[in-house]
Amino acid sequence: MKKFVKNITAIATLSAAALVSNYAAAQSSPVVCPDYKRGTTNIIGERAGKKIQKALEAYNNDLISEALELLYEIDTKQTYDRAFTDNFIGKMLAGQDGQGDKALQYLKGSVNPKALNDSEHAGTVRLVADLSMQEKKYDQAIEYYERWMTFTCKQDPDVFTRMAQAYYELKQLPKMVEPSDKAIALYEKPNKNPYVLKLQSFYERKMYPQTVAVAEELVRIFPDNKQWWSQLGFFYMLVEDYKKALSTFEIAYNQGFLSKKSEIKALAQLYATNDIPYKAAVIMEKYIKEGLIEKDDKSLANLANSWHQAREYKKAAGYYAQAAQEKEDPDYYRKQGILLHAAEDYKGALNALQKALDKGADQKGRIHIAMMEAHIYTGNFRQAMVHVREAKKDKNVERTARAWEPYIKEKAKNRGIKV
Repeated sequence: MKKFVKNITAIATLSAAALVSNYAAAQSSPVVCPDYKRGTTNIIGERAGKKIQKALEAYNNDLISEALELLYEIDTKQTYDRAFTDNFIGKMLAGQDGQGDKALQYLKGSVNPKALNDSEHAGTVRLVADLSMQEKKYDQAIEYYERWMTFTCKQDPDVFTRMAQAYYELKQLPKMVEPSDKAIALYEKPNKNPYVLKLQSFYERKMYPQTVAVAEELVRIFPDNKQWWSQLGFFYMLVEDYKKALSTFEIAYNQGFLSKKSEIKALAQLYATNDIPYKAAVIMEKYIKEGLIEKDDKSLANLANSWHQAREYKKAAGYYAQAAQEKEDPDYYRKQGILLHAAEDYKGALNALQKALDKGADQKGRIHIAMMEAHIYTGNFRQAMVHVREAKKDKNVERTARAWEPYIKEKAKNRGIKV
């Protein structure tokens, strides 16, 4: 799942410059809880300030290593000066690749004693949380997001979304729901991310009815996103609500939202499941011809079965013949022959059924019965009797064969044919 973590580099490098340029400024606008008693405004000491100014000059000339060396040299016992310097170092390090862990050490050190001015403290606590997400320190990220909310009394939907993401990374799936719900409630403009996280929490815990409910919300709120339509359809299939699954996929298809092979196959399957085999066959046929669905024996056999269910026997037989060309399975020939028999193409049926026998098909007795009937309908009673004798060898159809035997003999006798 996509992670919702800010680009810390951009934040940190901009913050480093802003930090120093405003170091002598008074407290900014309130960023803390209404009942918080604000302390005196702190400013950097003169001695440390001179070194920090030199570090800033080096920083502005892209001499990052030199700037950091100057900052590392600052040795001060003043709590605010130490916190301020560590804060500056941490933000500079956060802007460099591979320095995230070291940056966190300095940034945490700058906020753990509440020495920074309120706006500096609040911003750095938030930065520690964001950077912890980037460094995959998810427990720490949650801790500092909670500290930021406690200090500022703010409820930020982005923060709740990231907390839900952190819980996901920690595999603490039940804990994802509450921050996701809070994020959903707080966003002025709907944001898909907390919905997706909440859905993931339910889905991975196999709470499928709840998963469906979230997916329904996604479709309702983001109706133009084709992804949610197909996912909702699949989730309906998961809970075996095939009517809703079909209507969802059908709406998505009519809007041009279905483009994947799995989606088209699901739509065809749902038509078949809901006793609409004709539409199942039309869909499958279209996308096999277009090449989205592979033209292999299984796909062709599925298509043949749909045409069979739709009582289009000739078409069904034709696709079983194609399936047999892809893979010489005697059962495909058997099914082709049976369907041609149903379509009253007895010559074609006999040809296909004989191929089935030649290829070693099972259900030989039933095949001989079908061939017997085809010969009867074409008036070939001698061959009909040949298949009766073969069918009598199969216990499964022996009784049926014996029942036909006197009828064939009588018909042959009436026509002067010796069988």
